[in-house]
Amino acid sequence: MIGAVQATPKKYDIVIVGGGMVGSAVACALALSHHIESNNTLRIALIEGHKPPAQWPDNSFDLRVSAISPASQAFFKTLGVWNAMHEMRVTAYTDMHVWDAGGNGSIHFDSAEIGEANLGHIIENRIINKALIEQVHIFDNIDIYCPNTPVSLQLDNDSTKLQLDNGTLLQAELLVGADGGQSWVRQQADISVTVSDYQQTAVVASITTEHAHQHTAWQRFLPSGPLAFLPVSENNISSIVWSTCAEEAERLCELDETAFKQELEVAFEKKLGKVLHAGPRACFPIKGQHAKNYVKSHLALVGDAAHTIHPLAGQGVNLGFADAQCLADTVLTAYAAHKPIGSFKTLRSFERTRRGDNLLMLEAMGVFKNLFSNDMPGLCKLRNIGLDISDRATPIKHFFMAKALGQ
Repeated sequence: MIGAVQATPKKYDIVIVGGGMVGSAVACALALSHHIESNNTLRIALIEGHKPPAQWPDNSFDLRVSAISPASQAFFKTLGVWNAMHEMRVTAYTDMHVWDAGGNGSIHFDSAEIGEANLGHIIENRIINKALIEQVHIFDNIDIYCPNTPVSLQLDNDSTKLQLDNGTLLQAELLVGADGGQSWVRQQADISVTVSDYQQTAVVASITTEHAHQHTAWQRFLPSGPLAFLPVSENNISSIVWSTCAEEAERLCELDETAFKQELEVAFEKKLGKVLHAGPRACFPIKGQHAKNYVKSHLALVGDAAHTIHPLAGQGVNLGFADAQCLADTVLTAYAAHKPIGSFKTLRSFERTRRGDNLLMLEAMGVFKNLFSNDMPGLCKLRNIGLDISDRATPIKHFFMAKALGQ
């Protein structure tokens, strides 16, 4: 039941809808306005509909994990949250092995080849979110509305007004939509999306294998979609992301543990020996989508609200954090110059900076999915040759690794 609407709105500089990983990162980055003008910080409101888990058993693992690039890690350090994540649990991966089920083609990436300590870190989403939310609470210029959801949005010439489900009315110069792939903000702003239906569903679970993961991200391309093993602890525990058709994903989720382990061993060619344990499984539909616009006057979209991509390269959340950093930099630069932070001119600069990179990654993932998720004999032969050539061609490998690192 919606409460009584306030007669006078609570005024903020920025209201962020969505307190997930990207939304919380935006809030933290914008709260750093106190570094610009110590006596004039931005006033920020963060809206989130669900309270995130604050604690969990030490021996449990989140079903959703992210491959965090060094660029995102550097962003976390700037926000002051990296140490908190590291104290909970992060797992570096130094290598990546990719091979094709339709032939002998393979490619191996090694961080030592480019003089880096690692290629990135695998971190459970709940750990990322917890560290960011705890940091949000430290800033006295951020008000958190949780659990609350928006019910109406009004975009005016000079501001935006947002009504919450408890009747609270908020007014701000800038509204940020960080509320996921089904973004309410995007829909209310009447911003359309281009959808790429990959016709795949991801099966996720935590897996214990006979042999250690060797701090390596493993990925095998099957005709139905890629199967990835991502290291999530210091020993032999990995998180799998198995992309396949919806019917097959549902079947895999319904198998008993013994049958699922057997099918997983076959699909993965026992690269890490026997699968000793498989935790709870869940399915998530995979779709690529790209918003026609990231911004309007007094409104900006970031993360999944603006774009989603296939998880086969693990770059989706890194694009979101790059959005968060870019938007914060754009807004803080305008703020320091005493320019309107919600003007279309200001926000258009953010869109121009981010849209090209995001579109390139979105299209590249679509090409990779179509190239590898089929068993056409001619194409199968070509892609295996391509993998082998890329593995031997140092400049090509270094290019791909640089992209993965966020460079």
